[in-house]
Amino acid sequence: MRPFEDYNPFVHLVYFVSCSAIVMFFLQPVTVVLSLLGALSLFFVRRRLAEGRSHLYSLALFLVMALLNPLFNHNGATVLLLINHNPITLEAVVYGIFAAAMLLAVLYWFRTFSQIMSSDKLLYLFGGVSPKLALILSMALRYVPLFAKQAKRVNDTQRAMGLYREENLIDNTRAGARVFSVMVTWGLENGIVTADSMSARGYGIGKRTQYTLYRFYRTDVLLLCTTLLLLSIVVVGGALGALDMQWYPTLRLPRTDALALVTYVAYALLSFLPTILEIGERARWNCLQSRI
Repeated sequence: MRPFEDYNPFVHLVYFVSCSAIVMFFLQPVTVVLSLLGALSLFFVRRRLAEGRSHLYSLALFLVMALLNPLFNHNGATVLLLINHNPITLEAVVYGIFAAAMLLAVLYWFRTFSQIMSSDKLLYLFGGVSPKLALILSMALRYVPLFAKQAKRVNDTQRAMGLYREENLIDNTRAGARVFSVMVTWGLENGIVTADSMSARGYGIGKRTQYTLYRFYRTDVLLLCTTLLLLSIVVVGGALGALDMQWYPTLRLPRTDALALVTYVAYALLSFLPTILEIGERARWNCLQSRI
């Protein structure tokens, strides 16, 4: 057993695409809850309780998305109240909550994906198919944290220079615009430097070889087969109607027959599979340490 991050990048790609695709194509309360819990458990197991402010932003996004749907979508037979002669229906409220939860689950899946998939792993995955696409993806993922760090550095520098003396909306807006202008210039300059560096090293002159340390081991094959097996069970169950859900005009509860329960269990195992691997590896490591 290995930590989930140490598995082959192709296994990571298949796993994250599977979890995200199921919850997006089968918008159903049970799958949404399982996907959100699985994504949050993996994120917190790997990152503990760090990045508290980002979780507040995610919660704010969830609330905004959940409130917007009943305000603009008035479908449904159960009217709760009227706002300016516009009905707020129970069906629209419930659909908005689960649609926002689905979006939040996908965001957390891809947040973990971006943390695990480094630039060399993206080059390993897409370098043989499209080297330019792999290079663009790796550079984009690399510049996101660099852009955030540089923006914080510029903002702290301007604050130290006394440019934030007046705490009001106009001053903050001007400061934000100033930081954004500096970051645009910084991004363009770094793009030119990167392009010149790649040109000096002969990129694009001819066919290039690819070197990688990533190989398929038995544990990679086992995890990939397990992921595909669970995905197949969920897809077959969804194709047979086990994940059907009626939102409008009236709500209908999800199915609870044998086929639906098997589908739910398969997706639950798929969602919590990396969390189980992480917890199992830590328990094994703690057991080995206790024997020393």
